[in-house]
Amino acid sequence: MADPPGCCRPCASCLFHLYSCQWITVKKEKRKGLRTTKCDCCWFLFLFFVFLFTLAWLYFTIIILNDFHNFNEFIFKQRKLWLDWSLVLLIATAVLTSYLAVLLVLALCLQLCGQPLKLHWLHKTLLISTALVVAAAFAGLGIKWAEEWRSARISLQATGPFLHIGIVGGMTLLAWPLASFIYHTRNTGLKVFLLLVYCTVMIALYLAPLGITSPCIMEKNQLPPKPALVGHRGAPMLAPENTLMSLHKAADCDVQVFETDVMVSADGVPFLMHDEELTRTTNVQAVFPERAALNSTAFNWTDLQQLDAGSWFLERKPFPTVQSLSAGDRYLVTEQRIPSLEQVLKAAKQSNISIMFDLRPENHSDYQSFVNATLEVILQSGIPLQQVLWLPDGFREQVKQQAPGIQHVYGRKRLQNEKEPLLHVNLPYQDMSSEEIRQYRQDNISVNLYVVNKPWLFSVLWCSGVTSVTTNACQVLKEMKQPIWLLPSSTYLMIWIVVDCASLLAILWAFFLLKKCSQRRQPAESETDVLLTKINSLMQE
Repeated sequence: MADPPGCCRPCASCLFHLYSCQWITVKKEKRKGLRTTKCDCCWFLFLFFVFLFTLAWLYFTIIILNDFHNFNEFIFKQRKLWLDWSLVLLIATAVLTSYLAVLLVLALCLQLCGQPLKLHWLHKTLLISTALVVAAAFAGLGIKWAEEWRSARISLQATGPFLHIGIVGGMTLLAWPLASFIYHTRNTGLKVFLLLVYCTVMIALYLAPLGITSPCIMEKNQLPPKPALVGHRGAPMLAPENTLMSLHKAADCDVQVFETDVMVSADGVPFLMHDEELTRTTNVQAVFPERAALNSTAFNWTDLQQLDAGSWFLERKPFPTVQSLSAGDRYLVTEQRIPSLEQVLKAAKQSNISIMFDLRPENHSDYQSFVNATLEVILQSGIPLQQVLWLPDGFREQVKQQAPGIQHVYGRKRLQNEKEPLLHVNLPYQDMSSEEIRQYRQDNISVNLYVVNKPWLFSVLWCSGVTSVTTNACQVLKEMKQPIWLLPSSTYLMIWIVVDCASLLAILWAFFLLKKCSQRRQPAESETDVLLTKINSLMQE
């Protein structure tokens, strides 16, 4: 088999070595009669599909980074070990994807050079292992974190138009090795099958934008107002969560609402704390080691005031932004204590921001006394009641009677036969479609979605018309003046047509050029065969 033009023998030999892990020169290959078998072709197809499988997992990994802090918290509760697992997952996935991409490029280059595809057993083992690992990752995602599938669907509204362009480009490049294979093989049935499959896929890709929808495909004058920001436990990327420092940092980020969690101490003092235990966000294991595993509500207010609620933030670094804190901020972090609800209401009143909170734990036997204690502090604080957003469902009617000015936020969608119309809803961002958001806004229902950290997700929800979002990254979303991208439908149509036409022309050019190269080789090979036949006849005579 002659080397195609532009493919030197040393290059072909090097490619073959990397792919097959064998030091064999091109001449020796010919002497040994190595060629690509059906089994080799199957391994190539397996490589191609595992690469796509792993690439899909890489995409999922990038998407779920928005919610990965929740996973880190979950692991800490289970194992008492804090680590940024998102970094581990992203690096591992990127390494696997890069390895498969290199193998795939080697295989395609070998095909263009007319060399046999002899994948080494080590590569085969790693290939199978990668497929199993990625399959297990997808299975685990479906079992333990099923809502992320909905996150992936939402992400396609942000990335769909660009993924389409990338996939069309990748499939267009695939036309070169495909054309080379078709012009080299003599199996007519295989040629027809591959061409039919390739053409079907390309036609589907060319028409794919008919099914791509995105709220950000709109005219600029149709863009809804920017959603207000709700600080998730304050500004947890800039200060320890649920502290006064976190509230002040959130106010500096133009956050309109401070979202937090309230518990009530054993002696009836409402205070800020998210977890049922104090181990993650305080030094309770050092101060009260024998009581560290107790519920937060088992401690009285005097005990709680002895705990350091800030140093863990510098030690564990829950977010990469901790590295960039100034010396002054680092000192303030170490001075943080667990704040009471009374202190927080006073700070919120001074900063002129609202406060929205859950009252935990909902299943506590003294929950009604928790509600009473919390209401008493709110009414005595002097904060305007319209600045208080009440999330707990328990004893809501009692709250409406005792403090009628408080705004009630519901963690559910409206019902068909709603007795009292909802004015505010607070839901996970996965639970509402763009159409539902628009409908709620038309009905004057305020929609807050949580937790939104990444600009791509904020952009989709902005275009959808959401009222506000709860975020850990207020300092990032504050700087966004418009969505990441906004395309008029006419512009997107033009991009679609140009990309499809350019792809079609590139594919036709690939097949035309490689056919010419194939035709040039055929006469030379025929002349060589005739000469060898004559020499053989003379030797026999």
